[in-house]
Amino acid sequence: MTSIKQDDLIQSVADALQYISYYHPKDFIDAVHEAYQREESPAAKDAMAQILINSRMCAEGHRPICQDTGIVTVFLKIGMNVRFDDATMGVEDMVNEGVRRAYLHPDNVLRASVLADPDGARKNTKDNTPAVIHTKLVPGDTVDVQVAAKGGGSEAKSKFAMLNPSDSIVDWILKVVPEMGAGWCPPGMLGIGIGGTAEQAMLMAKESLMDPIDIQELQAKGAENRGEELRLELFDKVNKLGIGAQGLGGLTTVLDVKVKDCPTHAANKPVAVIPNCAATRHAHFVLDGSGIAELPAPKLSDWPDIVWEAGPSARKVNLDNLTKEEMKDWQPGETLLLSGKMYTGRDAAHKRMVDMINRGEKLPVDLTNKVIYYVGPVDPVREEAVGPAGPTTATRMDKFTETVLEHTGLISMVGKAERGPIAIDAIKKHEATYLMAVGGAAYLVSKAIRNAKVVAFEDLGMEAIYEFELDEMPVTVAVDTQGESVHRTGPQQWAAKIAAKEVS
Repeated sequence: MTSIKQDDLIQSVADALQYISYYHPKDFIDAVHEAYQREESPAAKDAMAQILINSRMCAEGHRPICQDTGIVTVFLKIGMNVRFDDATMGVEDMVNEGVRRAYLHPDNVLRASVLADPDGARKNTKDNTPAVIHTKLVPGDTVDVQVAAKGGGSEAKSKFAMLNPSDSIVDWILKVVPEMGAGWCPPGMLGIGIGGTAEQAMLMAKESLMDPIDIQELQAKGAENRGEELRLELFDKVNKLGIGAQGLGGLTTVLDVKVKDCPTHAANKPVAVIPNCAATRHAHFVLDGSGIAELPAPKLSDWPDIVWEAGPSARKVNLDNLTKEEMKDWQPGETLLLSGKMYTGRDAAHKRMVDMINRGEKLPVDLTNKVIYYVGPVDPVREEAVGPAGPTTATRMDKFTETVLEHTGLISMVGKAERGPIAIDAIKKHEATYLMAVGGAAYLVSKAIRNAKVVAFEDLGMEAIYEFELDEMPVTVAVDTQGESVHRTGPQQWAAKIAAKEVS
């Protein structure tokens, strides 16, 4: 019988969540660096450089890789010979206390993103609890724990289908991956679950993302079963889609494809796919009664020595006197360096603004000739003006875009990934623009923010409207004033280039 102290589990979970907030797994760093070295698309290569530099900065500064520090998922395997000493709470409560400690840690505040009453008040729980916990009782005398922090942007792109037994899983995956867009922040991993029932397929897809990146080893040894055959086939075919890093077009969209399966009903073929983003965050530890889990810090030499520079062609933009006329010269794919004042606002702020517009009320900020950034930043610590402040998925604001552009005088927006057709139509109609910041480079982006203050909707917490003072924040022109989108042209061009290489 192994005795484990209640606080050892609590503190180990807390330590693991802090650990994964600023340390990428080494296998992920190696895979992105390999993709970076062979990437031929300048835009995709630039995005991966920012991701790698951001990752090293976070490891050095112990600050979050991404402003979205995720919803916590925990997989527990509790040995049947384990007992918890002096336990005053259940195992799930222990895990949630660990989450609470991690997210409220004063030296590295993590953003609380979990909302209670999801279809009603959507009130923030303030400490990112509760976690999503999966528990198994197994033979043995240890507690095996896998901890992950899953970003909302990638989770939102999860897909499920109940296929007919004769349907092709490959065909379905190749159909749905382009539909995901780039809001899941590629390059990353795809977790696929096949079989069981609907909920079992989703669970297997999520659990598969806990495994290390090892597709190169599989390529070297060859497939030994149907699951491994699918991994190799999908890794090759998904990357040939040309979606590329951040959806800008390129050679690498996925770093690995994972597959788990289990028996299913004869009438069914359930299949789920869940992507993992460029902020891949997970850790594994085992408690054996000897105390708190040890999580060895990686060596800084594990990170490649990469320097990011905007380059001589980057256009410097003063947001304080920006005009629509000036924006007409901006070209899709062009790098801009933004300086001056910019407002923030994401889902909750946009809904509130649109409701106020519809009621004929005056907005608390004047957006005339201004730029708005879709972001919910992490709270600052020490000397920071703001914590990590990377972009959130822009398509969630698409339904508000026409109203906001028509009634506020807003002329540009900054976010992550592509815009949908209704937003692009509104951008073209109002001769506005949409700019893309790199998802997965939140700490790097925050270094361009010299001052930050809440100016409206303070009750919304991280979704309040901030005013940022910027000094050369790097962005890419994603949609120009004519409605041309780099997220449409880039993948098309690179899919064609990859296909042409295959033919030659």
